[in-house]
Amino acid sequence: MDKERVKFLRDSIDANPGDTFARYGLAVELARGGQRDEAWEHFRYLLEHHRDYAPAYYQAGMLLVDQGRSEEARKVLSQGIELTRRLGQKHAESELMAALEALD
Repeated sequence: MDKERVKFLRDSIDANPGDTFARYGLAVELARGGQRDEAWEHFRYLLEHHRDYAPAYYQAGMLLVDQGRSEEARKVLSQGIELTRRLGQKHAESELMAALEALD
C-alpha cells in the first residue's frame, strides 16, 4: 500500500466527501493493503450514495468474496450487472457476469 497515495486520497475525501474517484481509489488501495474492513466502508458508501458509479461494483464484490461473504458478493455483482446493462457498458457487464458465474 502506498502511504502517500492513501494520505492524498484521504485528504481529497476530507475536502470533498462526494469525490467518487478519490473514495474508490482509497477503497482499492486499502483493500490491496489488507485493510479490508475500512475498504468495505468506502465501497459501501459508494454503493449507497453513488449508485451509478459502476467501477465500485466489481471491486466491492471481489472484496466481499475475499472476506467469505459470497451471498453479499452475489447481490453486489448482480446490482452492478443491472447498472452496467442500463448504462450500455458491455465490457464492465461481462466482467461482472464472469465474477458472478465464478461464485456458482
